[in-house]
Amino acid sequence: MTDILYDEIPSLDLADFTSGNAEKKAAFVKKLGDAYQNIGFVAIKNHGLNQELQDRLYAVIKEFFSLSDKTKTKYEKPEIGFQRGYTGKGKEHAKGRNTGDLKEFYHVGQDLAAIPDTDPIKAEYPANIWPEELPEFKAVALEIYKTLENAGKNMLRAIALNLGLEENYFEDKVAYGNSILRQIHYFPIENPEAVPADAVRAAEHGDINLITLLMGASADGLQVLRRDGKWIPITALPDQLVVNVGDMLERLTNKKLKSTIHRVVNPPREMMHTSRYSIPFFMHPRSEMDLTCLESCIDENNPKQFEDATAGEFLEERLRELGLKK
Repeated sequence: MTDILYDEIPSLDLADFTSGNAEKKAAFVKKLGDAYQNIGFVAIKNHGLNQELQDRLYAVIKEFFSLSDKTKTKYEKPEIGFQRGYTGKGKEHAKGRNTGDLKEFYHVGQDLAAIPDTDPIKAEYPANIWPEELPEFKAVALEIYKTLENAGKNMLRAIALNLGLEENYFEDKVAYGNSILRQIHYFPIENPEAVPADAVRAAEHGDINLITLLMGASADGLQVLRRDGKWIPITALPDQLVVNVGDMLERLTNKKLKSTIHRVVNPPREMMHTSRYSIPFFMHPRSEMDLTCLESCIDENNPKQFEDATAGEFLEERLRELGLKK
């Protein structure tokens, strides 16, 4: 592995992987592996998600978050760990912290109607919740969910090849997986003195899932922690998605691939009264996926660092740590 300290996250073209050109495909797999072993983040283009669709979803979620808190709370479901529908301001905090993040968000999961009745996973998932005030939300959110899930499957195929696994290694593990499309609103702070001194938009954290695909990632504030302890800003062009390694993939690969710590910092004081919106797709496998470290990622220089667990067990543990489940 090449040891690289990136000043910015590498940009890759997913079409190099999917176009059928063996040379380009191999080069993509190599560059992706280098990036994920060093910094855990890449920006990709030709991912299948067009700008018009993104603009439509952003317009809808801006409308939703501008509704009154009383209206939004109708769609809050703490009894399912906030895994579908609305999560109110300050309810989620980073692992190891008690101060809530300065954000509110809305979760969309698998469309139950698309899962065959013969698949037992269907009974595990709660139904999606759609705000009656926004009839157009469902169609655009589900189309983006499918598009990002498809891009994520291509990324996982490249990751599998980089790990020396069969290309479709992840395929059955993410079929109707427990993925979440999260629409986030970092709400305006009109009176910065009134919030806790240590409150930030999103405190430093690693993502729980296999990989995260982030659309509309160019707004200022997102930063990633480099191995030498330096925080670097994440910038992506409008036609790119930012795709990073999550804790489940780090666990499976015994830290060969890095789930890099990242955060969303507060804007300068004079900008605290402005909103920021962000839409990550957290790609989760099915709950029964075994996250036991791959034998090929364990050796005397890198002994096994994690206890065996399924994806479902790991997710439950982390949701409790984030304050979303009791």
